[in-house]
Amino acid sequence: MKLLLSFWRSSIGKKWLVALTGLALLGFVAGHLAGNLQMFAGPEKINAYAEFLHANQKPLWVARIGLIIAFALHIAATITLVIQNKSARPYAYQLYRNVQAKLSTRTMAYSGLTVLSFVVFHLLHYTFRVTDPRFKLTTEGGLLQTTHDVYQMVLMGFQNPLISGFYLLSVGLLSLHLSHGISSAVQTFGLESKRSAQRIRQTGRLLAGAIFVGYASIPTAVLLGILK
Repeated sequence: MKLLLSFWRSSIGKKWLVALTGLALLGFVAGHLAGNLQMFAGPEKINAYAEFLHANQKPLWVARIGLIIAFALHIAATITLVIQNKSARPYAYQLYRNVQAKLSTRTMAYSGLTVLSFVVFHLLHYTFRVTDPRFKLTTEGGLLQTTHDVYQMVLMGFQNPLISGFYLLSVGLLSLHLSHGISSAVQTFGLESKRSAQRIRQTGRLLAGAIFVGYASIPTAVLLGILK
């Protein structure tokens, strides 16, 4: 326990925690995207995938709890590091060169908060189905129905331009967050050198861009009538 507390109290320990939890969340983002892209394979494919998840509730909830813990630790460690950095530099620089700061770096806090808001809404919308009355569980013959046409739910959800717009904004900010976070994680682990720094940053941007395109393709396809 003392070792864990010492790890948490040190700046290096918190940076490692941010990096490790960030990589875990990145793995979830990539895996979730792979599942979502089955929308393009048709209703049967995505509905079978959803049914498989619902048929394995125990491992699914273990994964969910692990993700919640990782998400909470990621946020807590990041906020603590920001507070510590500000405390170590109580007076602002006389000349703040905001132009030189990268967009992804300057928007880390804002993108993180927006993504957090989106995750909460997304769970309420599609997982717990409390934001749209059309998604609620219904009873037929006294039996609670637990199977849903996920394909139609996604279509109905993203046909609302406001929801699709919020989704696109959130995945865009998530991509900016990832673009900076990937290179920061590699740097934290001590794997970055002067020779590899630029290549690592480019890889991070490409990966973040691919994730944005993948997630954005679904609401865009719904709005354009490609998915119907």
